[in-house]
Amino acid sequence: MTNQSISRRCFLSAAAAPAVPAFFLSAAAAPATPALLTSDRIAIFDPPPERIRIATIATSYAAPPTTFSPAEIQQIQSQGKNIELTVTKSLDELNRLLPEVDVVIGAVNAEMLAKAKSLRWMQHTEAGMDTVLFPELVKSPVVVTNMARMFAPCISETAIAMLLALTRGLNKYYVPQFSQKKYFAERTLVEVDGMTMGIAGMGGLGSATAMRAHYGFNMRILATDAKPMVKPIFVDTLREPGWLMEMVPQVDVLVNAAPLTKETTRMFDEKVFRAMRKTAYFLSISRGGLVDQPALIRALKEGWIAGAGLDVVTPEPLPPDSLLWDCPNTILTCHTSGFSPQRRIRQMGLIAENVRRYASGLPLMNVVDKQRGY
Repeated sequence: MTNQSISRRCFLSAAAAPAVPAFFLSAAAAPATPALLTSDRIAIFDPPPERIRIATIATSYAAPPTTFSPAEIQQIQSQGKNIELTVTKSLDELNRLLPEVDVVIGAVNAEMLAKAKSLRWMQHTEAGMDTVLFPELVKSPVVVTNMARMFAPCISETAIAMLLALTRGLNKYYVPQFSQKKYFAERTLVEVDGMTMGIAGMGGLGSATAMRAHYGFNMRILATDAKPMVKPIFVDTLREPGWLMEMVPQVDVLVNAAPLTKETTRMFDEKVFRAMRKTAYFLSISRGGLVDQPALIRALKEGWIAGAGLDVVTPEPLPPDSLLWDCPNTILTCHTSGFSPQRRIRQMGLIAENVRRYASGLPLMNVVDKQRGY
């Protein structure tokens, strides 16, 4: 490994960029304790820690505690020397361990962070960061990594499934008919082959959905993203977020795949839905907070758009009196698109790989930019 840390954003940007500040750490000047080298979402602990103490944090200790199988514990502890993993079974046990652990698997709150005097790295077990980045954590030197891209395969499959259910009349005609034992051949169906899909957010969810749409259904892909990145070969046009309103009128399918931040909250508003084609569909697979839900309800009820597939809404669970339940040509999958047996395998694989990297002084994967919120 070289002694120079290069910005990942600079590396990924297709355009030439100004010189990027480098961080140097010579062997002769190496401190006694691991020093964090960071350069825009690159995190390296060099020299590697001599001992690693890891504790898991359950979402709630009121419910049955989070479990790790013996094989999963072995998978993590085998990634280096002197690695000790404790799967905590109660909040009291976690509080006793917090002062001495340098790694947590899960998400700390402000009270936990104040107790975790030795904490250097938090491995979040979800992809979204909107509920876990509190001010003290953002300001702290603690490195945060997440599960970005780990859930993308199954979520993108749900996105495509919802689109096909909408266009091929499955939800509107055939599922209701089957439950009523009726046989009626509906012929006012829509073909997705050759459509144009617009994606806001080309992270894991957006990229996986775009790839499936392009290669599976010959769809033309337009996209926006806040990060400088090389345009994937299956994407026709990739622009900055400010291009959204130019993109929207061009697409047959609009996909919400962006992270929830202060800048993206309610970005899919009345202006966006009115700019969509009346024959276009809206898919929301990221966070419900990006959508102005009253505006979406109006768009569906008044026919501004053809239909919507929603894995995420606000609030969750959606209350029985929400007007969204009565919207025509709408599918709701109850924020479950990220689940599959393979999900756990990918989660554990990323955790183990990051522990290996942490133990070896290598760059961690999926480092969160705490200021940007993703």
